[in-house]
Order: sequence, then C-alpha cells, then structure tokens
Amino acid sequence: MDEQSATNTKEENITKSLNESIRRIEEIFTDTPDLIIRRLCIKQTGEQAAIVYMEELTDKTSLNHDVLSPLQLEVGNPAEDFITTVGYVKPYSQWDELKLSIILGYSVLFIEGRSTAYALDTKGLPQRAIEDPQQEPSLKGAHQGFIETGSQNIAMIRRYIADKELKVKRYIVGKRGQTAVSLLYLEDVTKPDIIKVLEERIQSIDVDAIINTGELAEFIEDQPLALLPQIITTERPDTAASQILQGRCVVVVDGSPSVLVAPATFMSFFQTVDDYSSRWSISSFLRILRIFAFFIAIFLPGFFISVISFHFEIIPLKLLLTLGESRGQVPFPPFVEAIIMEITLEMLREAGVRLPAPVGQTVGIVGGIVIGQAVVQAGLISNVMVIVVTFTAISSFIIPNQDMMAAVRIMRFMMMILATWFGFVGLVVGMMSFIGRLITLNSLDTSYSTPIAPFRAMDWKDTLLRVPLWMMNNRPVSTKSRQSKRQGKSRGWKENK
Repeated sequence: MDEQSATNTKEENITKSLNESIRRIEEIFTDTPDLIIRRLCIKQTGEQAAIVYMEELTDKTSLNHDVLSPLQLEVGNPAEDFITTVGYVKPYSQWDELKLSIILGYSVLFIEGRSTAYALDTKGLPQRAIEDPQQEPSLKGAHQGFIETGSQNIAMIRRYIADKELKVKRYIVGKRGQTAVSLLYLEDVTKPDIIKVLEERIQSIDVDAIINTGELAEFIEDQPLALLPQIITTERPDTAASQILQGRCVVVVDGSPSVLVAPATFMSFFQTVDDYSSRWSISSFLRILRIFAFFIAIFLPGFFISVISFHFEIIPLKLLLTLGESRGQVPFPPFVEAIIMEITLEMLREAGVRLPAPVGQTVGIVGGIVIGQAVVQAGLISNVMVIVVTFTAISSFIIPNQDMMAAVRIMRFMMMILATWFGFVGLVVGMMSFIGRLITLNSLDTSYSTPIAPFRAMDWKDTLLRVPLWMMNNRPVSTKSRQSKRQGKSRGWKENK
C-alpha cells in the first residue's frame, strides 16, 4: 500500500525532463486538437523550454507580446530566472494544479531541468459586452448587467464598493467542470456565522459541474423542496452591492450572468434597487402595491370559484344576474373553466419566452385574440372568467422577482383546488398553511419571515414602507451584522440653520 502511494505521488509531481513533461501532457489531453505545444529556447539562459496552452482560451496578443517575445528575443542578466512581461506568474510542482490552469486558459511554461512549471496569465476567454440586464430593467439605476465572466462581475461590484473590507473567497466546484465560485462580503459588517455556513455548503458540493446560479442555489438552500425561493438571484451589480452593504453575502458563479444573494427574507423579494432612486412616498406605494398584487395573483381565481360554487349569496343581485347571464351558455363548472384559462395563459407565456422576439410578439397577439374573443363567442368561457384571469396575470407581472413569480403561479393552482373542494374554508386553510410555511422557513439559518415574525420594529423602516433615506441609520436587524450603524446624520446641515 505504501509503495502504491509513493508511485501515485511520484506520478503527480512534474519531472525535470522536458520531453517527459510534454509526453505526459499529450497523454492527459488526448483528442484535444486545440491544445498547442510550442518548443522554444530561452535566449537569456539558453535553456530549452516549451509553452503549452489552449488555442481558443488564450489571448494570442498577450502570449506573443508578453511571453514569447521576451523569452526568445530579450537578453538580460543570466543570474535572473527568465523574462516575461505578463502580470501573473505562479509556479506549480504537481500535475493536478497544472491541468486546471491549462483548462482555465493559462499558458504553462516548462523548462528543461526544472521540476517546476509556471502558469502565465494570458487568458482570453470568450465574453460578451456589458449590456442592460434582461430580467431586471432599470428605471433610474445603472444600465449595466452581469455577464458570464466571473472576474468582470466581481470588478463591477468593486466599482460600487471601493473598500478594503470587501473580501473575496474563491472555491472550485465540480470534478469535471471545475467552476470557479466566489463569495463576496464585507469582513467588518457581515456576521461570521453566515459566512461559515455558506462556505461549508459550497465546499460540500460534490457534482460533475455547476453550470449556473440556479443549480448552486438548490445545493445551498436550507429547504430546496419549498416553493418559495430562499436565495435572491439578481443580474444587476448595483443590487448586489446594495445587499452587501446591508450585511449580506453575494455568490458569483463563473459562467453565469447572475449572482446569488443570501440570506434573504420574504419581504426582500418585493424590493428593488430602484426604490431608493425614487421618492420615499412613491417607493412605499409601489411596495404596498406589489404585496397586494402578490395575494391577488394567488387567491383571486380561487375566490371567484368559491363565490360561484358555494357562496353566491354574498353577490349583489344585479351582479348575480349578470354573472348568471354570462355563464348561461358555458358547459363547464367554474374550476374547469378557470383551469382551461390558466393553462392556456401559462402556455402562451412559455411560448413567448422560448420563441424569438418577433415571433413571440405574434404569439401574444394571437393568444390575446383567441382568449379575449374567440373562446367567449364560442361559449366555452364566460366574460367574467376572462376578466378574472387577466387581472390575475397582470398582478403576477408586478412581482419584481422571477423566482417568486414562478412560485405564485404554482400556489395559484393549489388555491383553486382547495376552493373547488371547500370554498372559503379551503382558502382560509390555504392561507394559514402559507403563513405557517412562511414562518418555518429559514435562509442560511436566518428567519425567512423576519421582520414580521419574529417582529423587528427597526426593520419596518425598509420593509412594507420605505422611510426617507436619511432616517435609515442602521442596517437591517435580520442580517445580524457586526456593525449595525450604516450612516450618520446626513441632514445635519438643517440643524445648524
């Protein structure tokens, strides 16, 4: 057993023979036509060497200008090691570390007679330009969205928080994909327990690869089987920076145009960074409107089914006659009628998302004509049901977070089933179940329902309402930050008058 361990250790170490190192590289990267191995002679020392890199992952200009030209053309002090003008040079003595460097786009320099290889930062990974975020359009904020390059995303966050206390911890997740996952937080603000829990969950992930933030969120959520999202996903750097300043952590996944924010609370899914760019009265009104729309989107179809099926006596007589006339030719019960409309709406929504933009607009127009006119004239659906479903759809669109919007769509069907079986009693049971689930959820061991339960009076300044910014001197209590004070008296000038 000891001999086998010694053999494995020997195989993991880089040998001094240049030919042996090249042979080992060719064995490791078989059937890899984009792997380039270029032999050269270092003019400064006269040593034989070889540069190994992935053709499409390397910046050719940087490779030629900062590595190849200095090594082959410049003559320096022979006592020095070798000359390159590249900014990052890291020595490696084991193959495992070196293989990852080549895959990530580094150029690796092997030198005859040395058991150390050097990773040179000449990465040139494909990336797109910074654009407006697609899912979170900005009204008054910055028109910049995250891209698929993790280092660029971190740089955009650093642009908003130019502080030495902004720390970045990097992990490699995945046995095959080797995805870089970065954890950002303010060391003197964020609670250490939150950082520790998040670190442990990221490091415990054992998968082939992590492709996007949605996959990572499922692995680190407290209760991934719950409908309600427990981690915020955002495409906007200003939103991520704002959350970090409040004492939360941000997780950046290389290759994904969005980041994760944790811990999250239920009310944080109804807040946007644009709320702080508008006047406090307008922002407070919009937040109340979003909460109202949230409950409308969940309970309105079920409420209508309950009234028509069980509790029609609460309807005014004139309205009851109108409803009876509207439903007189409809052959289906209210539940079937609502299911047909809701499923049709969901299919149209999904078709509009998946199809190209011009075709998606056409599908929306055709679907609107079919739903709004054809099915009513055919006597399949009543006019009132069309109004109810339309109002429900509009209410769901007001919710600013896509994950919360998806949860609302599922809960709506559950409430419709309860209303069909039990009427108002079913809706009350559904509401109580929702509240109970809300109270029992956690996000990184932080209560999901705070500041409602447990009640945090100080956090109500920035929850359902948003008081003026100069009154929010402390960070949210729910983040349990090490520094509770966020700002001083920003309107002290008024007291001096």
